[in-house]
Amino acid sequence: MIKSIRGAITCDKNCKTDILSNATQLLNAIISANKLSKDEIICIFFSCTSDLDKVYPAVAARQLGFTDIGLMCFQEMQVENSLKMCIRVMLLVNQKNQRDVVHVYLKGAEKLRPDLKLSNFLQNERD
Repeated sequence: MIKSIRGAITCDKNCKTDILSNATQLLNAIISANKLSKDEIICIFFSCTSDLDKVYPAVAARQLGFTDIGLMCFQEMQVENSLKMCIRVMLLVNQKNQRDVVHVYLKGAEKLRPDLKLSNFLQNERD
């Protein structure tokens, strides 16, 4: 069973440090929220808006130890009035029930999926 997990985060600046820091934060949040092990992740796809061009966000995944899986980076489609300075990600994972998947949208990226509230999930985990 292969399932997808989605997420996104916005950056404050178009610089290597900010892009990598935010990509790392997003990946860590997705892994934590979904209780994933590295062995469950098949591949990770990243896209960035055209205003983020200083480093590939996949570098953050490599720095987290994802050295044996496929990583791809793409430029996000340019759509009028769309969210700027945004990194989007999709992980393909093994052995996850889709109803148990937690998609993670952080910082300004919550606007992309207001129907998905990570804060609701985290609150339920604490209860």
